[in-house]
Amino acid sequence: MAATSARTLKLLSIFGVGATLTAEELATRLGASVRTVRRDVDTLRELGYEIEAVRGAGGGYRLGRATRLPPVVFDEDQAVAAAVALQTVPTILHGIRENSARALATLQQAMPARSRVHAEAFTVSAARNYWEFPAAPIDAEIIRVIGGAINRQHLVRVDYTGEGELATLTLEPHALVVWAARWYLVAFEPDADRWRAIRIDRLEPRMPTGRTFDRRDVPHGDPAAFVMGTHDRGDTPAEWPCRGSALVALPAPVVARFAPGGSTVEHHTDSSCRLTLGAWSWAGLAGLLLTFDADVTDIRPAELRQALRSLCTRIDEGLGHPDR
Repeated sequence: MAATSARTLKLLSIFGVGATLTAEELATRLGASVRTVRRDVDTLRELGYEIEAVRGAGGGYRLGRATRLPPVVFDEDQAVAAAVALQTVPTILHGIRENSARALATLQQAMPARSRVHAEAFTVSAARNYWEFPAAPIDAEIIRVIGGAINRQHLVRVDYTGEGELATLTLEPHALVVWAARWYLVAFEPDADRWRAIRIDRLEPRMPTGRTFDRRDVPHGDPAAFVMGTHDRGDTPAEWPCRGSALVALPAPVVARFAPGGSTVEHHTDSSCRLTLGAWSWAGLAGLLLTFDADVTDIRPAELRQALRSLCTRIDEGLGHPDR
């Protein structure tokens, strides 16, 4: 009976994500037979949960929209995910540390003892390494305002500081993306007829407009892919002991996706761009340029050019060709 109850609770938690799953998929997740899954579904229905059977292609079982889940139904993996998320969110959102700590404590108190053991086993301390260049934590209120506008499909007006100038923009907000510990807004700017990836730490929302817009298809079909492949997303070069640049014979969207944190990419031609980046040494900076496996020209400054020459000499000597 205890095993049956635990399995039924886990089934309820799986339904809680809102997906439609076949009996076979549910059986795989539960480690049970399809017959057992159908019996557990009947048990949930007897307890008052509206489990819908969806027919046709893509069919299966799902939780009805009118169903109200218990306050907390976590399995062990979900308990760990909640604990880790609530402990790390203060690194990217400002003014939320106390609330996230209280939320974690509340969840742990409401969890069954078995789930609570797994959640309490994870104490996470976030630390930066030399290659991380996150923005300062974002004010949670800004995320609430922008997120609400996305959900309601409301135009937003924002003051945006880009390239040293303040501009007021009217935007159709479509998605929030966190990449490399930095928040970006994926939005369409009607006045300029273009899509933009905008650093959230560079904008300040104005009064709500209350005006709606029709949702558009995000380029590449994925907000995260759009941000990663956009070179003019408002990033700035990080402070390093050594900093230089070069023209790289690759399109700007390709370099933007794989450039190290704290670097910037400028469009030059359809097949080349200028990459500005830094490192702790000129040799380290030269090595980073070589990782793109593309021709580099107009290399600046002279120290970076000399570092590349020195690397060539070392490599030739290591390969047994000291004649260069």
